[in-house]
Amino acid sequence: MLNLLFFVAGDPEAGGNPFVSFIFIGLIFLIFWLFIIRPQSKRQKEIERKVGEMRKGDKIVTSGGVVGTLHTTDDDTVLLEIDKDVKVRILKNAIVDVNPNKK
Repeated sequence: MLNLLFFVAGDPEAGGNPFVSFIFIGLIFLIFWLFIIRPQSKRQKEIERKVGEMRKGDKIVTSGGVVGTLHTTDDDTVLLEIDKDVKVRILKNAIVDVNPNKK
């Protein structure tokens, strides 16, 4: 397949077709968008949805690796119970996963 693309592009010493260069750049951007940008944005939207729907008792995982049970929520923070009588207040944007009602 790569040989075919080089054949279509023409001889680089002869100047080649500049339109083909734009096609290659477009294909690279399309592949980059399909495999990197789009899945990451879908994952981010899913995390935002889960954070918006979390309730008391849900298991929470933070970006620092702390796992705890949701105790209370405020506007920008949540209170996690990470052990019996051990509570930690974290920012909502530090949450990377919410597992509802998981013990």
